[in-house]
Amino acid sequence: MSLRNFAHPWWFLLLIAVAALVVGYIVLQRALRKRTLRFTNLELLEKVAPARQGWIRHVPAIVLIIGLMLLTTAMAGPTAQQKVPRNRATVMLVIDVSLSMEATDVAPTRLKAAQVAAKSFAEGLTPGVNLGLITFAGTATVLVAPTTDRAGVAKSIDNLKLAQSTATGEAIFAALQAIEGFSQVVGGPEGPPPARIVLMSDGKQTIPTENEDDPRGSYTAAKAAAERKIPITTISFGTKDGTVDIEGRVQSVAVDDTAMKEIADLSGGDFYKAATAEQLRKVYDTLGEQIGYEIKEADASRPWLMLGTLAALIAAGSALMISQRLP
Repeated sequence: MSLRNFAHPWWFLLLIAVAALVVGYIVLQRALRKRTLRFTNLELLEKVAPARQGWIRHVPAIVLIIGLMLLTTAMAGPTAQQKVPRNRATVMLVIDVSLSMEATDVAPTRLKAAQVAAKSFAEGLTPGVNLGLITFAGTATVLVAPTTDRAGVAKSIDNLKLAQSTATGEAIFAALQAIEGFSQVVGGPEGPPPARIVLMSDGKQTIPTENEDDPRGSYTAAKAAAERKIPITTISFGTKDGTVDIEGRVQSVAVDDTAMKEIADLSGGDFYKAATAEQLRKVYDTLGEQIGYEIKEADASRPWLMLGTLAALIAAGSALMISQRLP
């Protein structure tokens, strides 16, 4: 621990006074000893001088000095990195509801597993986070604008419906628009709250084309997010073995990890892969910790203050017990 870890390090100058007390105590003890040794009649000395307790008589003074040092440290304002809930942030949860989410490679289906994990994520976020919800298939739909009301988000997640196609880029652009609109309303002297997009999908973009670099494609949208300093955390959900039955035809719906990772990289966000419901839950739990909390230098003087006060009380109590007077 260095002086940089203290808010008011100049209080440590009080330690000079504490050191002076230690020196004064030592000088006083030696002076008392010299005055005692002036008695030449040792028999008389034993009768008139009270019995000495040896080193125990110094305990109150030692404990008091320790207490003063602890209290001085508390006044210097020690700080430490602590995890504290965010008091302002915006998160858009973007969920793929294309027909591929009906695949059963993740039991009972990709969609059902995603609903359970997404609800847990929404309900577990800290109160200071404004959470919105967007779903996408052939088009993107803003179901819930950013809000601290988790009940509305949870209800919308319960009512997700599947549809054809996958417009990943449109979903990202819709999320950016929702964040910008919300930021204009709540932005104050500190500026808009920090924002993030959490995108969960299991397949490759199909609309407007399979070219992610299309003007409305997912890669283009990811670059736009990077320009606005809004990172996209992507969750690639599912396995390579997923299949769905569409109009009597079994079609492969293998997860597209490559595209999801590229979206995260282009936006400055993080990529996660979840091949099971349990893995998806763990990913959301991790995101809840990252999004809902931040590491700050916070006041850490309370333990020092408590220990210093306790030491002072012990010093007073031991002084009364040993010498029947305060140190």
